[in-house]
Amino acid sequence: MATYPNLSETKNLIKQLVSIPSPSGNTGKVISFIEEILTDLQIEHKRNRKGGLIATIPGENENEHRMLTAHVDTLGAMVKEIKRDGRLRLDLIGGFTYHSIDGEYCEIETSSGKIFTGTILHHETSVHVYKNARDAKYNQEKMEVRIDAKVENAEAVRALGIEVGDFVSFDPRVEITDNGFIKSRHLDDKASVAMLIQLMKRIKDEKLSLPYTTHFLISNNEEIGYGGNSNIPAETVEYVAVDMGAMGEDQSTDEYTVSICVKDGSGPYHYGLRKNLANLAEENHIGYKLDIYPYYASDASAAIRSGHDIVHGLIGPGIDASHAYERTHEDSLKNTEQLLYHYIQSKQVEI
Repeated sequence: MATYPNLSETKNLIKQLVSIPSPSGNTGKVISFIEEILTDLQIEHKRNRKGGLIATIPGENENEHRMLTAHVDTLGAMVKEIKRDGRLRLDLIGGFTYHSIDGEYCEIETSSGKIFTGTILHHETSVHVYKNARDAKYNQEKMEVRIDAKVENAEAVRALGIEVGDFVSFDPRVEITDNGFIKSRHLDDKASVAMLIQLMKRIKDEKLSLPYTTHFLISNNEEIGYGGNSNIPAETVEYVAVDMGAMGEDQSTDEYTVSICVKDGSGPYHYGLRKNLANLAEENHIGYKLDIYPYYASDASAAIRSGHDIVHGLIGPGIDASHAYERTHEDSLKNTEQLLYHYIQSKQVEI
């Protein structure tokens, strides 16, 4: 048997992926990066018109297919306004809060491809100047980007080539600790993308014969609600989104097991499929937790909402502090990879 899942390789791939800026709407660079990997693996793949990537590995049953998806797009922002003092007002991309990006380093990419660095700050940050700094509210009116350039007015900013609509990406600050923790922005969902790539490599290396033709969709609009709602082959029976498990008070998900979602904000996931996933975990001694994510939706739920007649499921590694500075552990990656490995070789749900 090949050495996959190779955790050091998975973690290195996560580090590479989170280091490539890819806010929803501007994912071309990271998609190209993944295309090169799939080309080297000699795995059939193509881009859809939305800019996502679909890889296909033929299986024994060509009439009933599976699809697995993970999304490579991330949270981010756009320049909303160039202020008179040369700072930038933002408009958010994705569902996160302004206070979660306070003090974050960022990059502004102009339409011509120039990159400028900056820092996201509250307008009233200095306690030495602003009396109410400690009680300040965090909203679009108060948050701004301080550009790392000598600019004191809007005209000087525009002279750099920065304009309304330019994408703003957040510094991932990725760190991998000696005891197995991975800390970074955008583990949602680049940790899962790395695992799907590793899974495809394992299929090739072990020359696995899959029971069903299996598609791998690297979607690129999940954070804004419609990444995986199209380009689903008509033969697809089962559709599994691989996305983060949401952690917090009253949640069972942790950083060390694979989370199997039974219900989120879109409603319950397919009962038969989630029982199959739990049974596979039990049979193969894989650590897992069943959980409900109350304020969450996935590519799988987007596919259901768009009218596809499929069986849908959702699993993923447990991620702490989602949509902020996130963290998981290599144990969660290992358990998720193992469940995916056994799932792609299992029988589909009986309808």
